[in-house]
Formats: sequence, C-alpha cells, structure tokens
Amino acid sequence: MSFNKDRVAVVILNWNGKKFLEKFLPICIQHSKNDATIIVADNKSSDDSISYLRQNFPEIRIIENNENGGFAKGYNDALSQVDAEYYVLLNSDIEVTENWINPIIDLMDSDQNIAVCQPKIRSYSERTKFEYAGAAGGFIDKYGYPFCRGRLFQTLEEDKGQYNDIVDIFWATGACMFVKASIYHKFGGLDNDFFAHMEEIDFCWRLKNNGYRIVYCPDSMVFHIGGGTLPKISSRKTYLNIRNNFTLLYKNLPSSQIFKVFLVRLPLDGIASIKFLYDGGFKDFFAVARAHFAFYLSLPKHHKKRKIIQPKKVKGIYKSNLVIDYFLKKKRTFNQLSQNKFS
Repeated sequence: MSFNKDRVAVVILNWNGKKFLEKFLPICIQHSKNDATIIVADNKSSDDSISYLRQNFPEIRIIENNENGGFAKGYNDALSQVDAEYYVLLNSDIEVTENWINPIIDLMDSDQNIAVCQPKIRSYSERTKFEYAGAAGGFIDKYGYPFCRGRLFQTLEEDKGQYNDIVDIFWATGACMFVKASIYHKFGGLDNDFFAHMEEIDFCWRLKNNGYRIVYCPDSMVFHIGGGTLPKISSRKTYLNIRNNFTLLYKNLPSSQIFKVFLVRLPLDGIASIKFLYDGGFKDFFAVARAHFAFYLSLPKHHKKRKIIQPKKVKGIYKSNLVIDYFLKKKRTFNQLSQNKFS
C-alpha cells in the first residue's frame, strides 16, 4: 500500500555526521521519497553538514537545534516542529532498503495499541548478521540488562530466518524507531536527562506501563553501522550506559522490586569495574563510579518522575539473570533462553 507521504516523517538526527549523510541520505531518499517526508535535524554540528545539505539536497527540510542536547533532547526539540501522524527516528549511519516503510505502517495502522515498531536490523559490515543496537527486537532481564533477539551481550547471530515473525518486544531501538506522533507527545517523548543511550528503553517501558504494544516487524529491514557518534569502546559510553540503566530501573520498576534489583546490581557493577581495570580500562573503571554518583545525586529528580509514572508490573521482562545465563550457563542465542521466563 502507498501512503500520503505527509503522514510519515523520517527524521534523521545529525551531529557532525556529514560522512554518513553523504553515504546514506541518497539511499534514504531513493527508498522513501514516495512514502514519507524526509527531515534532517541538526544538533549544532561543527562540521559542514548544513552547508552540504543545502547545496546538494535543497528539497530536504533542515531543522537546526540550538544546542547539542544529545539524542533525547535533540529529537524532542526537532519533533516539536514536525507535523505528521507517524515519526521515524532514523540514525544517520543506517542504510535503508526498498519498501522499508510501508510494512511497518500497515502493521501499526492495524492496531491502535501498537505505539512503537522497529524493523529487522542487520550489521552493515557483516550483512548476514544481526546488528548490536536492535537486531530483531529488544528485551531486558529482571536486573536491567538489555538484550535482543539475535544479540546477547557481544554475540551476534547470523540471520537465518529464525526471527521472521511479527512479535511483541519490550523495547524498540532508537536507531530506527517508528512511533505514533500523538503517543510520542502524550507521554513527553524521550527523557532529556538521558542525553544518549537507553532513552528508547525508558520510553518504551513507560508506554508498556500504559498498556501500549511495542512490536517487531521482520518485513522491513535496514543495515546499521553502529557507534556513529561515539566509538564502540568509550568511557563516555560506559558512563552513560550505567547511569541511564540505573535511572530507567528506578523510574519504571514497581516499588516491591527496586531494592532486590539494586542489591544484585551493585556487586555486579563492582565486578564489571574491576574487569575494566584488569583489562587496562582505567577510564572505564572510573566511569562506573562516576555513573553511580551521578545517579544518586539525581535521585530527587527521578523520584518526581517516578511518582508521575506510577510503575506497575508489565509483561516482557525476562525473569532470570542474563549474566548467569550467558557467562556461566553459556547460553549464546536468544532461543536458548528459557522462553517461559518471559512474562
């Protein structure tokens, strides 16, 4: 089915990503121009991204944010200026494919409770394998460790059709997230305080807390480079991941579970920091400590948000410890996990 392209806005958030715009924007235009409006939201880039766009793609709308507020605020600022029924949050380092939009819009149109959807995401460099940031849909274990169908920790599965089913997931990746605009704004969008990393998990958790569905659609596929603005190994990324992980747990877990979860996570984070130190990652070692202190200092702010959310038990959390399953029990694929522990 073909749609009025004004219904769908593909919004690419850019920060010093001219090289990605050069490589992937023409492909996005080729496979999206009949089905969506394409917008580039720039997060105060210091390279010549803006001049490049104006010179080579005058038909593309550019939104210039006043600051680099990170992924979360960057999208919130930009989407407040976009009028559409559906938003597609698309990383600049993604290669889309033919007919990547319509299958997902068809699916989301079919059920008003589907708030968010993601396509199948494969690796750009290893094209038969799933990609780290999203793969075939995201989940989380009871201690807050995110994982995907097709990716457990650093193990990426080859796509052999094992995840070619439309299923409800716990979170959809922000690398390529389809979301109904009215729902995005109703729930305040992404949390600005996350800056980057795990803000999409927090957002999806809040939606699930209100009865909405998050869905994976295998009939749409994109290829993702990953680590486009931060290197894959980065103490900054370590800091953001740990700080934000604790934040999303505190905001969204029911009161009866918070103490038990944090009691387990504290020693596990301690072990992780020692492993960083053993491997020579001194900056990562200190990033873990900084992340914890930053979270504790922000507790009053997060507590106010938690009171608004009023967390309750939701389905889809893996009721086991992924660390034990992966490192001790040697479970390396999603299908090796006990499926009856998802609820």
